[in-house]
Parts: sequence; C-alpha cells; structure tokens
Amino acid sequence: MKLDTTIGKIKLKNPVLVASGTFGYGQEFAPFFNLRKLGGIVTKTVTLNPRIGNPPPRIVETPSGMVNAIGLQNPGASVFAKEKMPYLKKLGIPIIVSIMGHSPEELEAVTALLDKVPGVAGFEVNLSCPNVSYGPVKMFAHDPALTKKAIGAVRKKTRKTLIGKLSPDVSDIAEMAEAAKSAGADAVALINTLGAMVINPKTRRPVLGNKTGGLSGPCVRPVAVRLVYEVCSKIKLPVVGIGGIVTADDALQFLIAGAAAVQVGTAHFANPRASLEVLEGLQGFMKKEKINDVQELIGSVQA
Repeated sequence: MKLDTTIGKIKLKNPVLVASGTFGYGQEFAPFFNLRKLGGIVTKTVTLNPRIGNPPPRIVETPSGMVNAIGLQNPGASVFAKEKMPYLKKLGIPIIVSIMGHSPEELEAVTALLDKVPGVAGFEVNLSCPNVSYGPVKMFAHDPALTKKAIGAVRKKTRKTLIGKLSPDVSDIAEMAEAAKSAGADAVALINTLGAMVINPKTRRPVLGNKTGGLSGPCVRPVAVRLVYEVCSKIKLPVVGIGGIVTADDALQFLIAGAAAVQVGTAHFANPRASLEVLEGLQGFMKKEKINDVQELIGSVQA
C-alpha cells in the first residue's frame, strides 16, 4: 500500500500531518504514540521575537468546536532553533516550521534565521491568524497584494518548500491561492480558523480575554472541504487540507476534494492520538476498498 505524497520538495511517507498550534513542539505528545509514524509535523507558529500571547481566558468551547485566542505565544526564533529543533530533527520526519511576522521585513528576518537550522524541511507562512494584530497592515491573507508581499519576502530568504496558510474569511479563496503561487509558494494550506466570538449572557461580556478568536473543530469542516475543492478545481498547486478532521472519513473528504495532504488539529485537544488514528483509519479504508495507492483517492471527487 503506497501512502506517500509530495508537497513542494517535501516527500511525505503518508499524507497525515499535525496542524500548527495544536501539537506544541512534539514532545508533549511523545508519550501517547510514536511520532515517527506521522507524515510530518507543522510546528507551533514561531515569530522573530518572543511573544507572551493574549490575556486569558484564551480558549472557550463551542458546539462541535472551540474558539481560541492564544495570540501566538512562543519563545522566539532563536530559542526555538536552540531548544526545540534538536528534538524535532531526531524524529526523522519532515518538520515544517510555521512562521509569522508583522511585516514583510520581519518575515524575511525570521526566515533567514531559521533557514539555516538543521532539520527544517520547509515553512508554512501564517498569513491569517485571526487573533493577533499584523501591525500597520491588514491581515496578509485578506488582500492578494499583501499575500504576494508576504510570500515574496519569505521566498527571498529560502529555497525550501514554502506553504501559504490562507484565511477562509475572504470572498475568493482561489484568488488568494493564485497570489501565493505567483509570489513563489509551492503549496497552500487551508483553512485557518474563522474569526469568531462568544459572549457570556450573564456578564454581557466576551468570554475570551481578547474578545474575539479563531473558530476550529468539526463545525468548520464542511466550509473547509468546499474551499479546498474550489482551489483544487481552479489552480494547479498542491493543497494541504485543514479543518475539523477527527476521523479518517473526515480526512478522506479533503483528499477526495483534491488535497495532497491533511493536517489534524483541534482533535488533539480531546484525543492526543487523533492524528495516528486518522492515519490508521485511512489505511483501513484503503485496504477495505482495495486501493493500493493514496494517489488514486486524491482529487477523485465525482462532481
């Protein structure tokens, strides 16, 4: 049974990765299963300088999902390179570093620093986190010109695989994907969380300390599958599907819609073995359906 797939220059032994911000830097999940079985890991987002994140509360449950406003808390690129990457490199699977900057210049700087770090297979550019400020510009993923600037800035500093993570909160997702491609992206990942808000009726105040955050979980999956299908139907570019994947059937929807790989995210908050179970379920489905190569599934939607 062949499970391998390709994203840019990165060859994955299987199409199941873990999503940024839901898997830490790997060590936290090592007691639950062999991380080497994964197709790869997308790290928690790294910025040039340390970030303390947003004020608490940072997470609130919602029907079939959750809203988070972590605020990209991280130790900064230098500390990440020194303290986190040595462990990740030893896993022997592709490590894709999620990066974010408040300007194209900051993206250039963080890329230049991390591009030299052993074990980094590529970068996922967080163009669309809904619970942080992007400084003097609006969110990169909401404007094709800004998307081009952000992706172009990263491409200047690396020849490694470059993935643009897109926002669902746009009128034309294919336009944004095309903008990322034209600036040098090897692939796009979608979707990021949707901007959301929860209010406590008794206090009449937002539950989250940041007031708003990003909605994720099974509730967003149908939206994500549609957007993946739209991009795959219009643009020749590898797509990584993200959004509410809990079971193998969920992952299969993304693959059949055209995604070359998937990322399991929010499910880890309830089940730390979720990504492994998705992979095992995918293998079971292929065996039952007598499918010998996962490429037979990718883009096989009958529409």
